[in-house]
Amino acid sequence: MSKVPRNFRLLEELEKGEKGLGPESCSYGLADSDDITMTNWNGTILGPPHSNHENRIYSVSIECGPQYPDEPPKITFVSKINLPCVDQTTGEVKREKFHTLRDWKRLYTMEAILLDLRKEMASPANKKLPQPEEGSTF
Repeated sequence: MSKVPRNFRLLEELEKGEKGLGPESCSYGLADSDDITMTNWNGTILGPPHSNHENRIYSVSIECGPQYPDEPPKITFVSKINLPCVDQTTGEVKREKFHTLRDWKRLYTMEAILLDLRKEMASPANKKLPQPEEGSTF
């Protein structure tokens, strides 16, 4: 089976993200529409209901390096959040502590990462963690 080249894959993800074809609980798109390398992206995650994240909108930056999708992107929360997989100084999602990045597969997408982060927020171990003041950023 042939590999889809990086740019084709990113164009597919861009089209899906721009058309809002994914779930309503997350969204993503290019940070700069003139970025021909399609490296820097913005994402949002709506906090899951029945958790300390409810009614919050979390912003993340996504950096798809030259090896994406063979290598996972770098995910950094812009909005402050208290999760075990997020570095509390920089907001970066720690690869070794977040299963989707640690066990990365080429078929995973940015949407899958955002949805899995939302699931992480809703997990019994994390949904009641105290959170920083709403609107605070790293």
